[in-house]
Amino acid sequence: MKKISIDPVTRLEGHGRIEIFLDDEGEVANAYFIVPELRGFEQFCIGRAAEDMPNITNRICGICPEAHHIASTKALDALYRVEPPPAARKIRELLYSAFFVADHTTHFYALGGPDLIVGPDAPPAERNLLGVLRKIGSEKGKEVIECRRRNHHVIQTIGGRAIHPCSGLPGGWSKPVTEEERREIETAAERNVAFALYSLDLFSRILQGDTAFRESVFSDTYLHRTYYMGTVDDEDRVNFYDGMLRIVDPDGREFARFHPRDYRQHIAEHVESWTYLKFPYLKKVGWKGFADGSESGVYCATPLSRLNAAEGMATPYAQEAFEYFFETFGSRKVDGRYRPVHNRLATHWARLIELLYAAERMLELSRDPEITDPHIRTIPREKPSEGVGSVEAPRGTLLHHYRTDERGVLTRVNLIVGTTHNHAPIALSIKKAAQTLIRKKSIIEEGLLNRIEMAFRLYDPCFACATHSLPGTMPLSVIIRDAQGTVLREMAQYLR
Repeated sequence: MKKISIDPVTRLEGHGRIEIFLDDEGEVANAYFIVPELRGFEQFCIGRAAEDMPNITNRICGICPEAHHIASTKALDALYRVEPPPAARKIRELLYSAFFVADHTTHFYALGGPDLIVGPDAPPAERNLLGVLRKIGSEKGKEVIECRRRNHHVIQTIGGRAIHPCSGLPGGWSKPVTEEERREIETAAERNVAFALYSLDLFSRILQGDTAFRESVFSDTYLHRTYYMGTVDDEDRVNFYDGMLRIVDPDGREFARFHPRDYRQHIAEHVESWTYLKFPYLKKVGWKGFADGSESGVYCATPLSRLNAAEGMATPYAQEAFEYFFETFGSRKVDGRYRPVHNRLATHWARLIELLYAAERMLELSRDPEITDPHIRTIPREKPSEGVGSVEAPRGTLLHHYRTDERGVLTRVNLIVGTTHNHAPIALSIKKAAQTLIRKKSIIEEGLLNRIEMAFRLYDPCFACATHSLPGTMPLSVIIRDAQGTVLREMAQYLR
């Protein structure tokens, strides 16, 4: 059996490779997405003080430390059974909105965008951020970089540090927002709204002007009918910071709605020996292997999933973009809501709608009179026991679940991060793209392999966040060479 390796895959957070196995006829028999790194935070955090977790777990990766910091802080609220004051909740959400703007900007322009703006078949040396900046022009390129700079400055102002914020406390926040800081954040938010509208317009022009890209977006190559999950507010609109978890089936019917603390009643985790990532699935449907459809418990939790699981967006421009998105795909309304869009490349578009929502929400919060209220913490009085914190991270729903003894020392930690939710869909998408694009006697060119990489890149996976499973059969290959490169010894375990 012949094997094609894409090693390493590029433009993702973390490390990975794709291995495609061809049968004797030259057709794809199977494809695996291999993630060789292990973070293991669930294991080595046991025995530590729970209140240290917001500052430990925000080191899981340098891309989304804000998501782990906020989810962990909310888990401590639940652990100590304490309710933060309204100003603290709004300050947390304000920081989180700035983070979403910066993170979605990074993915669209630096990770996923090169495939769309420069083109999937462009030379690899051009298919990167610099290629994107050349394509959109130097002035717009400066706006991309400036967008990231000003939002990380906001994160530093509110959260204490630009990369790993440290202001979250059980029951509140450590630092109020001054009036001078509020005005500066308001100006940044206004510029974010304009930048988000430009980014959506850019995507629309690419979709209308690039026939090949448009065909890819609407093609069956990148399409799966799965369940979708996302956090919704009281009016079933997308919410990143708080709300109920809602799951809809492939036809858009509500399948489940629950508080994040009850996630174990709805979500179970499957483990395979060849990866450190788990495979969450819907408990009431069951794990039926790597398959889509309503009979499979595989579900998705991405920007596209959040739009599919919601009735709309809570801000005016984002709501307009939401409606235009579903109408473009010909999605009909059933019982007052749009049926899901299953085209996975549309996730890039959904991400930009979320970028706009985050910018508008940031502007709303910066103009809220309560945002400068100095009362930002309720002191915990209860003994800790167990708590679950949840937010929507850019890559999907993020759950932190802690148990402690009465001293607050951790006895159990469970993390389900966005990429973990999407692990089975990622595996499905890679296999389907490989089977569709690599056919008998086809010539394997770099551009073709990049189109297979696009199948995982659309999920914006973060493997630094996601690898915590210890299946006990770590695949490992060790090759010892001398100074001239001659192989002296080879050792291996659990390699298939």
